[in-house]
Amino acid sequence: MVYSYNFRSSLRWSPVKVDRGLVLYTVHFKTGAYDHWDEMNCTRVTQTECSLPWSLKERRWTVFLRVRAELGQVTSDWVETDPFMAERNTTIGPPKVNSVTVSSDSLLISVTPPFGSEAGDFLQYHVSYWENATHNTEKETKTSNTLFKIGNLKELTLYCFRIQVELMTPSNLNLGLQSVPECYRTTISEATRAGYIILIFVLVFLFVKLVIVFLFLLWKHHKTIKDWAQPPLEIPSHIEEYLKDPSMPVLEMLDNYVEDDPQDSLSILFCGDRSSLDGQAHSHSISGDSEVT
Repeated sequence: MVYSYNFRSSLRWSPVKVDRGLVLYTVHFKTGAYDHWDEMNCTRVTQTECSLPWSLKERRWTVFLRVRAELGQVTSDWVETDPFMAERNTTIGPPKVNSVTVSSDSLLISVTPPFGSEAGDFLQYHVSYWENATHNTEKETKTSNTLFKIGNLKELTLYCFRIQVELMTPSNLNLGLQSVPECYRTTISEATRAGYIILIFVLVFLFVKLVIVFLFLLWKHHKTIKDWAQPPLEIPSHIEEYLKDPSMPVLEMLDNYVEDDPQDSLSILFCGDRSSLDGQAHSHSISGDSEVT
């Protein structure tokens, strides 16, 4: 078979395996215009591939190739290829992306065609691009320039693109392979940047103002806040009941409480007047049935 990529063509064939000896191969060619087989630069060679010579580089020629195996004086039958025309049968590879210049709303792309053009050739680039997050909304544009722009893009958004070459000739149209996707993120515009700066400045100003107002209110009402922060004073329930009814026999209640537990005792230590007691301390012990005066 003839393998051709970007008009670089070669004939390849499977090897012939024998038990002993070295198998050699010979390749002939002819064109559609002359029905005569000629030798190429592959006569009695060991490899199983032969590049087409410069004399067969004409893209619009129809070429026939044949190969046979040789082992000493023994030769195989000739095996002939299908008609080959480079312009129609070659595989066109993707272009080379030289550079990508990113702005806030566009990608400026510079490419190099995968092969040199000839008179009458017309190359067109099919550019597919999409937002990385929404691959289903793929868009396409076509251009014949090697420097082109993908416009109307969103700011700060990741975009991916791939390119393929279409070769249009007077007699044929050949669409090449797509390139590997490349992704770039657009930048922020100067207007948006200025808007962000103003917004940040306003937010900082409002924050500082709110802090100043808060500190002023805190200073002005610090006494009220202090009163709120202190826990409320609560009067014990028995004192509150006594205040409501001063005639309540509190002492009798205490006496009853002491009688219920005669084992408890209360000691009162007091100091009298320094002049009358001569600085001596007196202690009285009160039992469960004692009277306090």
